[in-house]
Amino acid sequence: MNPSLVTTQEAIDPVFIFILGISLVMLVGITIAMIYFIIRYHRSRQPEPTSDVDHNLGLEVVWTVIPTLIVLAMFYFGWASFLTLRNVPEGALEISATARMWSWTFEYAGGQTSNRLRVPVGQPVKVNLHSVDVLHAFYAPAFRVKRDMVPGMENYVWFTAPEAGSYDIFCAEYCGVGHADMTTSIEALPPEEFEHWLRQEAAPETADLGRELLGKHGCLGCHSLDGSQMVGPTFKGLSGREATVLQDGVEKTLVTDRDYLERSILQPGHDIVKGYPPVMPGYEGRIPEGELVQILDYLTGAAAPAKPKPDGAALVQQNGCLGCHSDDGSSKVGPTFKELFGAQRTVSVDGETRSLTADRVYLERAILEPSAELVEGYPGMMPPYGHLSADQVEAIIDYLEGLGK
Repeated sequence: MNPSLVTTQEAIDPVFIFILGISLVMLVGITIAMIYFIIRYHRSRQPEPTSDVDHNLGLEVVWTVIPTLIVLAMFYFGWASFLTLRNVPEGALEISATARMWSWTFEYAGGQTSNRLRVPVGQPVKVNLHSVDVLHAFYAPAFRVKRDMVPGMENYVWFTAPEAGSYDIFCAEYCGVGHADMTTSIEALPPEEFEHWLRQEAAPETADLGRELLGKHGCLGCHSLDGSQMVGPTFKGLSGREATVLQDGVEKTLVTDRDYLERSILQPGHDIVKGYPPVMPGYEGRIPEGELVQILDYLTGAAAPAKPKPDGAALVQQNGCLGCHSDDGSSKVGPTFKELFGAQRTVSVDGETRSLTADRVYLERAILEPSAELVEGYPGMMPPYGHLSADQVEAIIDYLEGLGK
């Protein structure tokens, strides 16, 4: 068996069938022998022993050698299958899976996140496993993979989805009162559909990446994003307008299209914008092609675009909130989100009971400092979410406000 030429299903299923088959043969054989001896040597038929044989070398050799060969065969096929599960094929798509009480978050190389594991059909996928709190276990029965997730320990699984569809993921390690609800799915998509989803999820970050690259290469030291005057022309509204430039001392009017912008970055001395000093250094050979494309995408898309408002519903899913809180009024580990906004809450503060209104101030505090006010009747196990930005917290509260109407 070559462990690099099979999928996880093809590695595990034959071993399972082999061991099951041996077990069935032994069960049937032992049962038949037992029934035969019960009938043949029943006391009513054989009141006294009639044989004085105390050993049988041939039989002893048989029942020693055959089980040994069977066990060695089981070991061989099991070891080969184990190697398959641990040897990730080349070109595998890497995705990070984070488990927390009691939800899953999956992150892709481009920064996309999802509470479902989306993968392309036919391509090996390596899932790097991380736990942020207690013991969990990643279990995808359709692909015969199960692996423990221990806080502070790196682990992984890999698999290949043979066809499009939805496949269950469970946590196979008891991790607390919400363990049974810690489920999600693997969504296997055709390759072109998967690529489309990746691009769609990455689109909101394009502007941020372009802006970061402008800062990285020092562009924002001379060019503003908001229209204010600096050493060089502002980037605000730059793309597509007319600009008066000097080419070898001759004035010309050019349209600041993508070609013009690329030339201005790589060879800034070719077209010098009238009224600005020719002090910009050339970036030809100094900026990677991919980063240049990102910068041009940013400049031609929209200079200093308004950052898209975070999606509160998506943030609630991505941060595992629905592992403990329902959004339909059903009972879970934590209070339901349905009609939470504006409701009266009885909380414990430093051992004292108080009644508070779940307004925006209270909800922000409950997200960032959940242990400050513990809702009566619920365990104080929610971790603080200080990693969220102010915009993200506001988006989550907007989402909760919508559920309260």
